[in-house]
Amino acid sequence: MACGPAAAQQAQLIEQLKAMRQQLDQQRARIDALERQLGAAPSPQLDDLRAKGTSADAAPPPGAVGPAPQSAARAPEVAPIFESPGVLTPRGRVVFEPSIQYGYSSSNRVALVGYTVIPALLIGLLDVREVKRNTTTAAVTLRYGVGNRFEVEAKVPYVYRTDSTVSREIFTGTAAERAFDTSGKAIGDVEAAARVQLNAGGPDRAYVIGGLRYKSRTGRDPFEVVTDCQTRCVGQNVTGTGLPLTLPTGSGFRSLQPSLTWLLPSDPAVFFGSISYTRNFQRRAVYRTVLAGQREPLGDVKAGDVLGFNLGMGLALNDKASLSFGYDHSTVDRTRQNGQVIPGSVRVQLGTLLVGASYRLDPHRTVNVSVGAGLTRDTPDVTLTVRMPFGF
Repeated sequence: MACGPAAAQQAQLIEQLKAMRQQLDQQRARIDALERQLGAAPSPQLDDLRAKGTSADAAPPPGAVGPAPQSAARAPEVAPIFESPGVLTPRGRVVFEPSIQYGYSSSNRVALVGYTVIPALLIGLLDVREVKRNTTTAAVTLRYGVGNRFEVEAKVPYVYRTDSTVSREIFTGTAAERAFDTSGKAIGDVEAAARVQLNAGGPDRAYVIGGLRYKSRTGRDPFEVVTDCQTRCVGQNVTGTGLPLTLPTGSGFRSLQPSLTWLLPSDPAVFFGSISYTRNFQRRAVYRTVLAGQREPLGDVKAGDVLGFNLGMGLALNDKASLSFGYDHSTVDRTRQNGQVIPGSVRVQLGTLLVGASYRLDPHRTVNVSVGAGLTRDTPDVTLTVRMPFGF
């Protein structure tokens, strides 16, 4: 009679064990069905579930079953501080990017015409000239992703420029300063570009992007604006100030620029840089417009080509904000006229230190701000650029 309760308890344990085994078989069946639906290989997490015998109600969500499908390798996004963006537009997507850029530069020129008796005494003419230049460029850029690794771009700028020239002549009977103000506003040089990602890239592997940019001369031509010269602006018997009465909004030369850009992810930073060469095409039979509607023949003019490079580093602060720091340098060759270097034309070095920030407002809108400080005499003192790309 004493064995009755023990036997009943043992039978109850056997029934519970059978129920648990049945529950485990049902869970395994559900997991196998999920694997077949997702077409994924069993993952270590599912093996742990089988080993532990977790109930079916605690099964992992479908998003955690099996490895996630890998998307096409794309370069990481950084806050743009250079003209060429570092990330290609995804296939079938359109990016509309309005932007505005402000640049300010100032320069001083001292011209001595005469001779010195002693280093502290000048006999002749001293011309002091100070030039202050403000340039505002509003542009609209459209980019379209032709493929996962190929995009095309078009850019239409509108330029507004103002120049203020202050000159003062000494030993001419007056020490008064003379100001010469001029301005100009019109469409700038329209550009078209194409870029292709040359390799797959990945973590600790650089992404390499090749680009080709064409610049037209749709802007107001420097040779078409009226220059303050009565008959001549170059050579002997120069008359007038030689300054334009209205400012051009274009370079006056067509150009083609191949470039090579690289991005190297190194968590949490991204290192990037590029090298480019701008070829300016020669213009033949060029005339300069002077006062009274006259035209001064200049012959064939070839603007100097430009060799440029830049490098920088981008740092992600969180999933929305990032910072970028970089340096941009360009070497501008001398201008030639009729095959000869123009007297006074020298090779120019342009160096700019850039700081940029980017903030993603939503999945389709981003605000990018960059500030550039000129490090050489010929570089604009400061440039401020604001971009807001919209993705569609």
